[in-house]
Amino acid sequence: MSSNFLEINNATFIASDNNKVKNVSLTIKKKGEIVCLLGPSGVGKTTILRTIAGLQNLKSGEIKLKDKIISSKNFNLEPEKRNIAMCFQDNSLFPHFNVLENINIGSKRKNGSKFNYSDNDLIKILHLENIKNKYPHQISAGEAQRVSLARSLLSKPDLLLLDEPFANIDATLKEELQKKIKDILKEFDITTLIVTHDSFEAFFLGDKCGILLDQCLKQYDIPYNIHHEPNSIEVAKFLNRGVFIDVKVAETDCAVHSLIHQELGEIRGKLLNNFPVGSKVKLLLQPEDLIHDDQSKLKLEVVDRKFRGTNFIYTLKTNKKEEIPVFVHSHHIHQHEKNEKFGIKSPIFIDHLVCF
Repeated sequence: MSSNFLEINNATFIASDNNKVKNVSLTIKKKGEIVCLLGPSGVGKTTILRTIAGLQNLKSGEIKLKDKIISSKNFNLEPEKRNIAMCFQDNSLFPHFNVLENINIGSKRKNGSKFNYSDNDLIKILHLENIKNKYPHQISAGEAQRVSLARSLLSKPDLLLLDEPFANIDATLKEELQKKIKDILKEFDITTLIVTHDSFEAFFLGDKCGILLDQCLKQYDIPYNIHHEPNSIEVAKFLNRGVFIDVKVAETDCAVHSLIHQELGEIRGKLLNNFPVGSKVKLLLQPEDLIHDDQSKLKLEVVDRKFRGTNFIYTLKTNKKEEIPVFVHSHHIHQHEKNEKFGIKSPIFIDHLVCF
């Protein structure tokens, strides 16, 4: 008998011809794990949550929760028997109940959960004190999301499904709530599946992340590996973490491998994929991979500069018109203007050489 908390085996999720995800397999091994699903709009992320919740039928494959099949091609356990709570992105509150009454729907469920936060506790945590007597039509979309989140937590589910839970919340409040909700989920071992389009949010909240592209699950791994070791060009481009440049494999026998770029010269590090010497491959360059050095003889032209508060992202151009991003701390005393020359420390060393 499997000991995994949740299993999705070769499942195909369909809402329409254009909204489907095929042959998905993923596992949540332990109670209390948080998994984030990342993907562009319309790829089928919400369809997966709705199917797990029992609101849509599974086209093929099966879903098992705590060793029991809850969905398959020929079986769909009623939503009310699943002990799964889903927090929708859109307003799903009952219009004739006020905020406090909406939060308390399902609060009397007894399932052995150790969750001991009261409605007032969640109202304070989610900053809902000033609207608890208002009705859904009297509050903002962000406030409605927080109310829905409080209601879902208070229902003490075996599995919590969150659909873009912080999408409509002001940036000043979002980071605080992300931390508080993560703390609650971990404190009470609430197994959670979160849909988001924000990779920073997914990497902070998730023990594991799944990348959904082109109607399939492209990669399922811990956030560190997805960031540093994307398994395809498609995943790397979706995460928008850098650019690909053309290089040639020069050395693979030693512990530190070597690549050659016509202008950047030798690039050393650990090659994650096996390529024979002489292979022409595309290397992923992320902004943090290169080190700025005003004294370096290796210089490229600045074509763009973006200020990000704590840092600048400079875009440099090679003679072949490859555009390369470079991270520089904003306290760096010498700021470079467009069309100036910008030095890069050489020889270049990158821990993870991600090539395809």
